[in-house]
Amino acid sequence: MLAILAGMMLFACENSLTIVKEITASDTLAAVTAHDIVYWRSDSGSVFMKLQAPLMYRTEGDEPTIEFPDGFIAFFFDSLERNTSQIKAKYGISNENTRVMTARDSVVVENFITQEKLESETLVWNQQTKRIVSPDLVKVTSPGRVVFGDSLTAAEDFSNRTIYNIRATIEVDESDDY
Repeated sequence: MLAILAGMMLFACENSLTIVKEITASDTLAAVTAHDIVYWRSDSGSVFMKLQAPLMYRTEGDEPTIEFPDGFIAFFFDSLERNTSQIKAKYGISNENTRVMTARDSVVVENFITQEKLESETLVWNQQTKRIVSPDLVKVTSPGRVVFGDSLTAAEDFSNRTIYNIRATIEVDESDDY
């Protein structure tokens, strides 16, 4: 009887240790957790990006990521440090190896130079190819027009874009005459 009890305890410990090893694997735990972050990025003394988020997780391992589970907003600046564009979403994750950032849930990208706004549920930005893709429904608002489509591909600066299966184009009269 004692041998059976000892055997059961041995197997119970083995299973627990296996589970503990899986849970604490280096590629699954956040190496850094930060609250209320403000991150500035500059090049040659000029600020070109500011990122704010209420919560950030950074994981390490074979596929290191930076995750913003409670959303983020990023501001982009020109050489005179004027805010030229921004992106915000309720969730974001960036793979540091592939340099691909995915934003989800109420994604809004605004270009203050062209006065354009992109709204979608998902946006994928490949920083290596300098391309953005939105595989979900999109709404693009620009002066005098609103366009709805099934998806979008574009250059990261939004200069060369394709909206697929355009559902509607609404011309907007912006004059003050009512």
